[in-house]
Amino acid sequence: MSIDGLSDDDVRGILKRVKTFAVVGASAKPERPSYGVMQYLIGRGYAVRPVNPGIAGKTIHGQDVCANLAAVPAPIDVVDIFRTPEAALQVVQDAIAAKDRLGATVIWMQLGVINEQAASEGRAAGFTVVMDRCPKIEYARLMG
Repeated sequence: MSIDGLSDDDVRGILKRVKTFAVVGASAKPERPSYGVMQYLIGRGYAVRPVNPGIAGKTIHGQDVCANLAAVPAPIDVVDIFRTPEAALQVVQDAIAAKDRLGATVIWMQLGVINEQAASEGRAAGFTVVMDRCPKIEYARLMG
């Protein structure tokens, strides 16, 4: 069993059901993992909403970058966190605050992003929480 308690069938189900990812910590630098993951997701038919206050108003892969989750246009399905484990808690709290407006149902913490408090708060607010996984890797492994 993985750290998030989800089975392969659980993750496969998420990837089949969701359509839109808000990528918090998105980077316009091609060498950064978030850049490649966004490109991969777009190539698989998902919509991506990049979130990064430092480059808000610019574009990544043709998508407008939002300053924060509060600025992301609804609807989205997944809040994908490309931030440090310490920063994940605030992102989850922001996702909880915007949950009803956005319609998000999944919080996805990237590889190496492990924050049990953030996961617990996300689950308590009704999110499915994926932790320490990458949607690009999981898609290739489970759907490819």
